[in-house]
Amino acid sequence: MPRDNMASLIQRIARQACLTFRGSGGGRSSSDRGAAPGPEAPVPQGFPENLSKLKSLLTQVRAEDLNISPRKATLQPLPPNLPPVTYMHIYETDGFSLGVFLLKSGTSIPLHDHPGMHGMLKVLYGTVRISCMDKLEAGSGQRPRAPPPEQQFEPPLLARERDAVRPGVLRSRAEYTEASGPCVLTPHRDNLHQIDAVDGPAAFLDILAPPYDPDDGRDCHYYRVLEPVRAKEASDSACDLPREVWLLETPQADDFWCEGEPYPGPRVFP
Repeated sequence: MPRDNMASLIQRIARQACLTFRGSGGGRSSSDRGAAPGPEAPVPQGFPENLSKLKSLLTQVRAEDLNISPRKATLQPLPPNLPPVTYMHIYETDGFSLGVFLLKSGTSIPLHDHPGMHGMLKVLYGTVRISCMDKLEAGSGQRPRAPPPEQQFEPPLLARERDAVRPGVLRSRAEYTEASGPCVLTPHRDNLHQIDAVDGPAAFLDILAPPYDPDDGRDCHYYRVLEPVRAKEASDSACDLPREVWLLETPQADDFWCEGEPYPGPRVFP
């Protein structure tokens, strides 16, 4: 990548992402304490320092740096033929992808995972609510824990669905704006998230490292959080975080899809 002093901010972000994620899955870092168990990977030399530098650069980026104008909210319902979410591709290597997701008013990116991946999300305009979760994997040689027979859900589950329910943990739910720092996920913590546009359209810069690749075991899976039928006295504590939840893998929702649109900002060079 060019090393001139006049490089655009997005060029510097891409350059730092190359350094951070080159030839690595990132391993576990100190931020992964309390994360779900999973295969350990060695932390490459300099990874925490490079990740910190990348977060610092992402904190600086604004929509105008990418020549993106905030979309205006509309009172009209979204026409059914238009995608709720679009994506601007900026740059991609084997180690990471870089692009912008744009959410229309009232839309969401449903709960999904990032197998073996790091992710960094920086809001460019609008407000998004991000719910971060993890699956609670069974220990070595153990069967995945299922809900007890007396646990009921609303709406009720089919028998085959009940067999597929797995435990998880809802770690956080917070709103992010352009003034917020980046939201970061790792292979072992906050690896599942749902992103909701709040009170109007929103857009965020997105880094995934490495990119999705079904042929290499990194396919995107969608999930539904099941609502248990709770005793009345337990309803207040249900809002406390973190808290355990039950997750059911589902197909991609019929009303969610993503299409591409041109990226208008500074070009990123190899």
